[in-house]
Amino acid sequence: MTNTPTPAARLLVIDDEPDLRTLYELTLQRAGYQVQTAADVQQALDLLQQNRYDAIITDMRLPDGLGLELVQWLQTQQRPERSIVITAYGSADNAVRALKAGAFDYLNKPINLDQFRQVVAQAVAASNTPAQPNTAEQASPITSTSTSTSTPASTSTSTPAPAPAPAPASTPTPTANTPAPSSAAPSAASNTISAQQNSALAEMVGSGSLMQQLKATLLKVAPSMAPVLILGESGSGKELVARALHRCSHRHQGPFIAVNCGAIPETLLEAEFFGAKKGAYTGSVADREGFFQAACGGTLFLDEIGDLPLSMQAKLLRVIQERQVRQLGAAQETAIDVRIVSATHKNLTDMVQAGSFRQDLYYRLNVIDVRVPPLRERRQDIPELAKALLRKITADSGQPPPTMQPEFLQHLQNLPLAGNVRELENTLHRCWALSDGKELSANLLHDIPQQPAPASAPLSAPPPASIATTTATASPAETTPASSAPAATISSERPLLAEEVAFPCQLDHFINAHEKALLLRALHQVQFNRTAAAALLGLNLRQIRYRMERLGIISNDKTDDNQPT
Repeated sequence: MTNTPTPAARLLVIDDEPDLRTLYELTLQRAGYQVQTAADVQQALDLLQQNRYDAIITDMRLPDGLGLELVQWLQTQQRPERSIVITAYGSADNAVRALKAGAFDYLNKPINLDQFRQVVAQAVAASNTPAQPNTAEQASPITSTSTSTSTPASTSTSTPAPAPAPAPASTPTPTANTPAPSSAAPSAASNTISAQQNSALAEMVGSGSLMQQLKATLLKVAPSMAPVLILGESGSGKELVARALHRCSHRHQGPFIAVNCGAIPETLLEAEFFGAKKGAYTGSVADREGFFQAACGGTLFLDEIGDLPLSMQAKLLRVIQERQVRQLGAAQETAIDVRIVSATHKNLTDMVQAGSFRQDLYYRLNVIDVRVPPLRERRQDIPELAKALLRKITADSGQPPPTMQPEFLQHLQNLPLAGNVRELENTLHRCWALSDGKELSANLLHDIPQQPAPASAPLSAPPPASIATTTATASPAETTPASSAPAATISSERPLLAEEVAFPCQLDHFINAHEKALLLRALHQVQFNRTAAAALLGLNLRQIRYRMERLGIISNDKTDDNQPT
């Protein structure tokens, strides 16, 4: 008895090379799909106006246009089909163009058929519209219509491969070209998102306009496989946003693996990311999977991606591009199925210009950027956020949350909160610990220590006033040359502490700027007497002359030129 498969997903393949069309068609038919083909943009448009599909696979360059035109047309018409773009002209720029145009995914020629089948299955699973053959679509094409000469649909009679994973039960989310909802976006559009998505977004506390815009953005980008770069200050909740993005996507049943790129020793990065075979290195007593293998079928979240060393950036780029990893000690690469979401509080554009972050990797990761607003830009959310944080804090102790006086909330909203949500949580924890456990009053906030400015403060900021300066009445002991004093005397007077230095920075520029500031301070103190200034800094006259010339410090004082050097 012949087993008749359940209604198979319908696919449209567009490619101007007959051999490739046939290869794609046969490959997909063997996997149990119904396939139609087209040789150019016009044929594809004719078919799209007559039929509904679960996904389309299109070449980038076609005889009468670009495959991106079809992707954009689908977006404009708010069609549910997921689109996969294939090209022989693979580059980061083309990948970014395709994904920003609304493509679900992007593949380079020559195609790895296993990877091809995998991506198609993902696109079908992400599609929420059942196949509706021969349904007319009343929409104007992007070019003039003509008679279709495409290959008719054909269904495989052989036993199909396992069907792709079913799509979530939600209806389609807005497309990338759809205007963003208003400030009440998630609630107003509650009939268009699933309970799973509602639950994920509810964990992002806040009903202000900025938070609503952020939630609407996540709903738009969640259905795609496009890499997402989350930008925001330290403590603003970037990992929470990444988790919400994962839970809103069709991959929500898969794992969510969060990795702090700055917390892994450089010597272990490759083994941690890609895994290792038994005996690959000293102490490797068993096979171990890496982060990419652990995240297969789900999302890999690369936090603090800006801390990744250049050597690892090159390897990461290859994995993202080829979608294959090779374990340490393995002879073969294995395919991976992972969506990449990364985050940083650093300015990657500046890092690219400084040469500390690869430009090609930056474009691969930054297909879609999502900005998480700092807490100071959404102070209206603080009362709601404070209540949620107090429930979390007191739940750990098994006690009910205390009430907050209006004056307490008002004072809380006026705090600088440079540390964002993390600082707010610490402040509430402290207040609760010092209270009677029933009520939080404003007096609990009067002695809250102020946090330093965010790490993004400009490097040109003046040194803190707390740093000790040498006075004009310095004692002889304070002006002892460095040749007779400990070498650490001057270094203890550096203008900025290490934790106050913003990254990325150019080390030479930073050192020169601060050396110049220290020299000028000493020269001004002794009315530009270079001999006296040299004594203050533990230098001889020749050394200070050299530094002044190198740093561009000009002095008209020649009174010390005849002094011994």
